[in-house]
Amino acid sequence: MDVSRICSDLVAIRSENPPGDTEAVIEYIRGLLEGIGLRSRVIGGGAGNCNLVCEGTGNLLFCGHVDVVPALDDGWRFPPFSGRIEDGFVWGRGSTDMKGGCAAMLAACDALVDRDVPLPTLAFVCDEETGGEAGILQLLVKRLISPCDCVVGEPCPARSPSIGQKGLCRIEMQFAGTPAHGSLYPAVGTSAIMEASLFLDRVRDLHEREYPAEEALNRILDQSSDVLGREFSLKGVSRILRKITFNPGVIKGGEKSNVVAQACTLDLELRIPWGCSITDLLAEIAGYSPRGTITSSSTHEPSITDPSSRLVNITCDEVRKVYGGEVFPIVQWAASDARHLRKAGFRVIEYGPGEISTLHAVDEKVNLVSLKNATRIYEGIMQGYA
Repeated sequence: MDVSRICSDLVAIRSENPPGDTEAVIEYIRGLLEGIGLRSRVIGGGAGNCNLVCEGTGNLLFCGHVDVVPALDDGWRFPPFSGRIEDGFVWGRGSTDMKGGCAAMLAACDALVDRDVPLPTLAFVCDEETGGEAGILQLLVKRLISPCDCVVGEPCPARSPSIGQKGLCRIEMQFAGTPAHGSLYPAVGTSAIMEASLFLDRVRDLHEREYPAEEALNRILDQSSDVLGREFSLKGVSRILRKITFNPGVIKGGEKSNVVAQACTLDLELRIPWGCSITDLLAEIAGYSPRGTITSSSTHEPSITDPSSRLVNITCDEVRKVYGGEVFPIVQWAASDARHLRKAGFRVIEYGPGEISTLHAVDEKVNLVSLKNATRIYEGIMQGYA
């Protein structure tokens, strides 16, 4: 199999999420696996949400998602779902996140089948970009995958696999006001919109708090800040990794411009550093506004895989064989299916090819050399567990 061609084909099969219809791309993967003598099972999640599991050895899982974020045509060098191969890259939405990683997994399995090397279990899922309910969580609930060491093919810096992620807290809130004629406010009435605004002023202060970490984690956080700062040309990465970050993603409120708003809703997301108690944080936030009520919340604690584990050592060794130089694991601020897998008892490392600066961006692309290198690294990891 030509890993670049597989990646190109995967990009050209549209699987934007929403709506999350992955039936065509999963069928393509099923056909490739069948072509090398591997039987797989397709698991539907409804409305075209299809996943695939190819059972292998019980001590290693390779996992990838085949859904991608939407893309408009405007501004792209090549159409976003062309899968164009040019100038040393595969271009298009999902090439980095993470159809390139999926392609490298498939190419690695093809290479090892010819050598009669026992293969890991493979899982390709449908909805990582929207939380994993119909994808990885369904596979876990149905016990189609069992806790073991796991490689998730999310894009990473070439010499720095990711072994951890900040926590995640999503909150929906309802604010209540007292309606009145708009011309009399603020003398008369209480605006639910202003109550939400005052609440966010309190939330903003959370970013200034310090959360101490243990010495070993401190070293990883420092290394992670250096690597991710270079990758994203971003200053202040240490603050992002070590502090609470927040985003008021959606706010809706009010009935009419001349009526003091009686109701306002807010969807707030916070990323939680190591050392911060989410339970205590939610209790504190609930007291920020006497007119605000948390109507729903979902949380995930910060997670990390032991940097001295077999999985991390084997992966770093294989990366070092291919790239040379200093190789060390990092943690990141984003979330992926790794959080669900770690919660279920898996040891997880993320490593995959990609141009991280183009992640979810216009002109997303993946380097052909990094695709081939990722394939070699995956082969090495698979052989190390065989």
